[in-house]
This record gives sequence, C-alpha cells and structure tokens, in this order.
Amino acid sequence: MNSALPVVLTFAATDPTGGAGLQADVLTLASIGCHPASVVTAITVQDTLGVNDIMVFDADWVEEQARAVLEDMQVAAFKLGMLGSVENITVIAEILSDYPEIPLIMDTVLASGRGDELATEEMQEAMIDLLLPQASLITPNSLEARRLAFMNDGEGADEQNAALDEAASRLLAMGCEHVLITGTHERTQEVVNTLYSQTGEMRSWTWDRLPGSYHGSGCTLAAAIAACLAHGLDVAEAVAEAQQYTWATLSSAFRLGMGQHIPDRLFWAREEGGSSGGTG
Repeated sequence: MNSALPVVLTFAATDPTGGAGLQADVLTLASIGCHPASVVTAITVQDTLGVNDIMVFDADWVEEQARAVLEDMQVAAFKLGMLGSVENITVIAEILSDYPEIPLIMDTVLASGRGDELATEEMQEAMIDLLLPQASLITPNSLEARRLAFMNDGEGADEQNAALDEAASRLLAMGCEHVLITGTHERTQEVVNTLYSQTGEMRSWTWDRLPGSYHGSGCTLAAAIAACLAHGLDVAEAVAEAQQYTWATLSSAFRLGMGQHIPDRLFWAREEGGSSGGTG
C-alpha cells in the first residue's frame, strides 16, 4: 500500500445533498489525503432542512461490503456514522472485533440537525454494549453525550443541566478509550470542545462561535480525526488538527439550499491558507 495515501473505511448512510453522511466522510477523508473506502448502511431521503425517510440496508449487505474491502486493502482507521439498525450494529461490531489494532472513531449519530430521530433506544443500547468498548474515540455533541450517558437513569437522558464531566466519566466507564464532547449546543459565548481519556487526562479547546447552522459538521469532525489518526498522529494531536480543519470548513461554508449551510471541505483549494479561530 502507498504509505502516503492511508485507507480509512467509513460505515455511514448516504445523503443526497452531499452535505452530511457518507458523502461528507468521503470529501473530508480525501481532502486530508486519505483514500476513502466506504460501506453503505442506509440510504436517506433528506435535504438541508432534515431527514424525511430512511431505507436501511440488510446486515448481510453491510457485512459483505466491509469484508470485500478488508480482504483486499490494508485499512488504517475505521469511522462510524449512522448505522441504521441493531442488526447492522451487531454485524459491524463483529467485523471490528477482528481488527482490534485499527483505531475506531465513532460519531454517535442519534438525530439530525432538525431533531429527526436516527437511533432508537434499542440501537443506543447496542452501541453502548457492542461498539463503545471497541472505540478509540467517540465524538458526541453535548446533547448526545448526556443522552447516552444517562439513558438508564429515568430522568437523565434529556437533562440539559447534567454535568458534561460526569457524562464523559460514564461514557469512559462503558469502555471507550477517549471521549470528545463538542459544545456547539451549549449556551456559551464560545464553543468549548473537551477531550477526556481513560488516563484521567482532560484537554479543552475554545472556538469562536460562528453565526450559521451547519449540515454535516459532526461527520466532518469525526472523519477528520480518523484521517489524522490514519496519518500517524496520536489521539490528542489528531483531535487538535481535526478541529482546526473543521473550523475552517465551517467558516468557509456555503448555503446551497433552503436549510443549513454546508461545510466547505475543500476550502484550501479555493483560498490561500485557512484562518484559525481556536485556542487550546
């Protein structure tokens, strides 16, 4: 394999707008110098406003796609997005267990930007039981972090005031090595993203809060981290570099439809360099 072009295998649903999902992953991975291999988990009917319908692929098709790639290519990192069903989660977990040495980045997709539900409670439980223990890093936003961490607490799943440090501690106890909680949904003047790890280390980055609403920002960040890990960076370095890249895509975003802006994942090809709005 050409060491200058590492392969990242993404499992995700398609988005016909090209703003999120599989298309966002492919654009991001290619932009950061990786070869994007992909497994389609579902096909969505959506626009930049929200998701209208989903056709989930049969788990056998998901497995056959993944096995075909893995038996043919040397994969440097895995990235998970929307998975579609408990059956898909189960088969993906089985596949990943055969490759424990390959870093796994998991974007814990629970809902669309509009709030359309994309993961049932049974799917969330399967993610927690089968995928989190294998994950090198998960990238929930603050709403997703609370929902997953407190889902068995009765009142806790949607508790907006639940401490994010406690949510991260609970998620780490579920088995993942690192948790990056993004703060876009918090009522703060700036966006604060915080990385937690099993070792107890914690690091935060502060970013200028941009005025728009973005379609596929979470996909972009998780895919960018996977790309950076595939290039050999450690987790903290990959998270820092991926945030720089993601912030630049958002600050250069464009609005093609009637809803959210789409991150410009090829911003570097259209302008001289990219400005950074973060501190860490």
